[in-house]
Amino acid sequence: MSLSPDRLERFARHIVLPEVGGAGQAALARAHVALIGVGGIGSPALQYLAAAGIGRLTLIDDDRVDASNLQRQTIFTPADIGTPKAEAAASWVRRFDAALDVMPVMQRIAADNAAALIGGADVVLDGCDNFATRLAVSDACVAVGVPLVSAAVGRFQGQVAAFAGHLPGHSCYRCFVGDAFDAEDCDTCAADGMLGAMAGWTATFAAMHTIRVVLQGISTLGDPQWGTLHLLDGMAPAMRSMRIVEDPACRACAAA
Repeated sequence: MSLSPDRLERFARHIVLPEVGGAGQAALARAHVALIGVGGIGSPALQYLAAAGIGRLTLIDDDRVDASNLQRQTIFTPADIGTPKAEAAASWVRRFDAALDVMPVMQRIAADNAAALIGGADVVLDGCDNFATRLAVSDACVAVGVPLVSAAVGRFQGQVAAFAGHLPGHSCYRCFVGDAFDAEDCDTCAADGMLGAMAGWTATFAAMHTIRVVLQGISTLGDPQWGTLHLLDGMAPAMRSMRIVEDPACRACAAA
């Protein structure tokens, strides 16, 4: 895939990086990323995925923009209040870069439709807000053979990890949290609070991880660090990492 002169100019700062280069930028242009949720994580992550030139974006979210979202969901404005988030986010992408293929999906992703919604993607970035959905997405990624970048944030803490549970010897998100969290009830930012910039830090880190997955085997930046959980502490501030090993009893990936 060759890049047109205008695309070469737009992504020149990527292309001159030896760790990305022309081959890496072409790979980004070919990539299809499915984004689960365009809220506190998905909104700023989308900005940097689009800015990186990810050629195809599927945006899955059944929620609508609310005034309380504007403190951290940076692609929305007061004019978007009441609009479906996926639709408003897709409109932002089209204004930002008309060359990108973006599809809004205004559905709630769950165990019964996750595989169909993410099928065909090269990587899934999950920024949803409850464990039941996260586990449904993770299980679907294992089933259809798609890498997963999982990102979560609360108050002043964030978590980001890339999982390849569909590959032998690698853990999935269910290996991390187990089966006890297949439930809708969880802490919410409405109840606990959320520093907007913390969501941004977590989201941009997740976007970079997604880019690393896309570039695997193409450029030196392409090291997904499968199964390494990065913990972001906004209070210190600091970051530490830990390894999530494959659970031999995991009902999602043990037989993959």
